[in-house]
Amino acid sequence: MLQRKDRRKGQTILVAGGAGFVGSHLCDALLSQGHKVICLDNFLTGSLANVAPLRNHPGFTLIEHDVCDWLEMSEPVDQIYNLACAASPPAYQADPVHTMMTCVKGTGNLLTLAEQNGARLLLASTSEVYGDPEVHPQPEDYRGNVNCTGPRACYDEGKRAAEALCFDMLRTGRVDARVARIFNTYGPRMQPKDGRIISNLIVQALSGKSLTIYGTGEQTRSFCFVSDLVAGLIALMQIDPNPEVPVNLGNPGEFSINELAGLVKDEIPECKGLVYRPLPQDDPKRRRPNIDRAQSLLNWSPKVPLHDGLRQTIDWFEQTLPTHPASRAKKEISLANLPAGE
Repeated sequence: MLQRKDRRKGQTILVAGGAGFVGSHLCDALLSQGHKVICLDNFLTGSLANVAPLRNHPGFTLIEHDVCDWLEMSEPVDQIYNLACAASPPAYQADPVHTMMTCVKGTGNLLTLAEQNGARLLLASTSEVYGDPEVHPQPEDYRGNVNCTGPRACYDEGKRAAEALCFDMLRTGRVDARVARIFNTYGPRMQPKDGRIISNLIVQALSGKSLTIYGTGEQTRSFCFVSDLVAGLIALMQIDPNPEVPVNLGNPGEFSINELAGLVKDEIPECKGLVYRPLPQDDPKRRRPNIDRAQSLLNWSPKVPLHDGLRQTIDWFEQTLPTHPASRAKKEISLANLPAGE
């Protein structure tokens, strides 16, 4: 049976996928709240650089491990965040079988671990469970329009199966499981080659290349800054009682890809023009969350406007892209400060 635990600070929290883009920001936030964080990552898409500043934190532990394999923990955990899965199409399609197994077997392993520890578990699901939606904006009770045999199915159907596992464990009283359906998220620590539209456009612009637009560019997306998303994840983990339903987390502001490209060009005017390419198979034409449930249950709404979040994300890429002048200057200053002989 489910056990009730004190959710105040001082918890031991496992973050699977904790060295990834969103996961590393979540680790930061949990440590700042006084929790002990165990970061689990196989570094398939995560980066050691994302958590390098935390390595000397007394409350932080890093374990290299794939959630598809069973993990014996040396200490009990109170909460588990499951963010362990590649999230961009090029990454999850690179090894689709592993993607599916991460969603299903990996989630199953973490649910078993949660059951053994009486721990609360939150699954980071995705707006991709709605597929190419025929309902707009997408509420949580919409069942989706997913191609179950297409090239995106490993992720879309994998996450749908992971959700089913979570709710079955919840209904049978075995695990206090919660499900967040995450819409497009962006911010510092995105991988430059992960295939997401915001990182693609920023990296191309900073590299002086033309901006690649797939399809007509009239397809829409909603973009949530990473700090807003992390606040929503923590709120969903902490809420009592369990909502017992999935919760959309995303920014309801809707922009066409052409509009997004225009904003990037405004911020990086030296970039070249636009190049249009064919739209990938099953790519959604419209994407916007209905967040009424998150607002009512969690008192959560995103706060960072797209313009402000883009500026922070561009600043981060300027400092980290090895070919960008700002990054080279930063490296030269760092080298100049080294002691002689190093």
